Amino acid sequence: MKQIDHKVGERAATRGRRRQYEARARLEEISEREDQLQTALTAGRLGSWTLDVAQMMFHASGTSRSHFGGAFAKDFSCDELLKVVHPDDLGRMTEALQTTLRNGTDYVVEYRNFGTDGAVRWIEVRARALRNVQGQVASLVGVSSDITARKNSELERERLLGELAVERTALSNLTRTLEQRVAERTGELMKEVAAREKAQEQLLQSQKMESVGQLTGGIAHDFNNLLMAVMGNLEILRKRLPSDPALRRLIDGAMQGARRGSSLTQRMLAFARQQDLRTVSADIGALVNGMQELLRRSLGPQIALHLHIDRDLPPAEVDPHQVELAVLNLAINARDAMPAGGVIDIRIDQEDVAGVGPLRPGTYIRIRIADTGTGMDAATLSKAIEPFFSTKPLGKGTGLGLSMTHGLAVQLGGHLDLVSELGAGTVATLWLPKATKPPEEMEIVAAPSCASRMATILVVDDDPLIAMSTVDMLEDLGHTVIEANSGKRALEIIDAGQSIDLMMTDQAMPGMTGIQLAEIVRTKRPHLPVLLASGYTDLPASKLANLPRLSKPYQQSQLQAEIEKLLDAV
Repeated sequence: MKQIDHKVGERAATRGRRRQYEARARLEEISEREDQLQTALTAGRLGSWTLDVAQMMFHASGTSRSHFGGAFAKDFSCDELLKVVHPDDLGRMTEALQTTLRNGTDYVVEYRNFGTDGAVRWIEVRARALRNVQGQVASLVGVSSDITARKNSELERERLLGELAVERTALSNLTRTLEQRVAERTGELMKEVAAREKAQEQLLQSQKMESVGQLTGGIAHDFNNLLMAVMGNLEILRKRLPSDPALRRLIDGAMQGARRGSSLTQRMLAFARQQDLRTVSADIGALVNGMQELLRRSLGPQIALHLHIDRDLPPAEVDPHQVELAVLNLAINARDAMPAGGVIDIRIDQEDVAGVGPLRPGTYIRIRIADTGTGMDAATLSKAIEPFFSTKPLGKGTGLGLSMTHGLAVQLGGHLDLVSELGAGTVATLWLPKATKPPEEMEIVAAPSCASRMATILVVDDDPLIAMSTVDMLEDLGHTVIEANSGKRALEIIDAGQSIDLMMTDQAMPGMTGIQLAEIVRTKRPHLPVLLASGYTDLPASKLANLPRLSKPYQQSQLQAEIEKLLDAV
């Protein structure tokens, strides 16, 4: 019996020791697995945590506490955790937690929190709900991970994708509109090229006109000198020859030819803007109205003349004689454009100009002369004001009418505007600046036929023909004349102390001009009258540039009138 009990005891002890060995092995296995789990969590940068639902207390590993961001102890409350959650994510995070606690579903959420350093980080939390025997959620067991780098990458990727989408849209729009933009830019370039070509053409035309103007002015000046000698000698010859009708007729014919030549040079100087203008305040309406008889005789019976003049027109600052000549030239041009007859309509009114185009701002008097003639094409119109250009047959015109009128208008501060179309007639508009003074009455003063006062006159001219003609005219009037062929010689005569009542000098002389001579003479004899005789009006700037002047060619009566005026002023 005792033997049986002893064996039973041994078997029980053996079983006990076996169970101990098995328990120790199980504990070792569990510990090993826990180590493996911790190693896996560490390798995956995961933190572990549990939530006791009854107490709403978290128990978290050090890694999880760093993920959650707060300065938490190993155990901390849910309220402490919620304080560090980003406000924008707090609602979404608590809603996910409540859903898990209510339904027992997995807890999966991504949200931002604030670290102890104030930095914002993204974390991902995953947990499984564990239930008690009553089937209620008793706890959550889960892991956490820091996904800040991944989130930043995703946000950067989204930003880059957004920029790329914008660029693709812009590129698509650019591609769509490229053809239209190319066409528009091509059109702009063509306009720019056309504008540049037009500007170059205008520049070349301006340079050509300037060169022609200088050449024309020089020719006219030299021609005036020749006419001065011819007209002066003819006047003296007429006085000294016997009263033979045949001789008188020859002299008158020569004088008429010389006057025509003088008129031609005046037109050339007008084109070159070098004519001597004597501007006054004039009533343009009265001036043109007074030309009606002259215009009707000049136009002939086949031309109907209509004249329209606005009332209460202000006066214009003009040279009346030159304006009369310009209006007559424009009317005759209109007549010649209507060989079978037609209508010429002259309208005079005023217009305020804001400063657009060649005119300065201000009020202008307009003389518009329209005809029903053949008109001009664009090529002809572009050359119309060039000197010596004419559409008339050879010998029927000088080609200076329009160029003279253009030069006169510009010299007065106005403008000549031509509008024409082939087969539809031409409209010539002469713009004249408004005067600031009331209109003046033109006085005609007849020069005396002989000198009322004898004087000793020093004549300075380098051209022997002109000097001889001038001396003859002065001596014929009874004056005593002293000749000098240069400014230097004139100064020698003055320095010699010879008695002189007046000095008459040419302007364009080699070595010393007339104005330079006058300036020196004024220092030696301040009260000596000086008369400047020249074919030029563009004189150099000088305090004596406004000397009394006599334009070449002049007649004996004009010469005597100027001398009498200067001598009377002494």
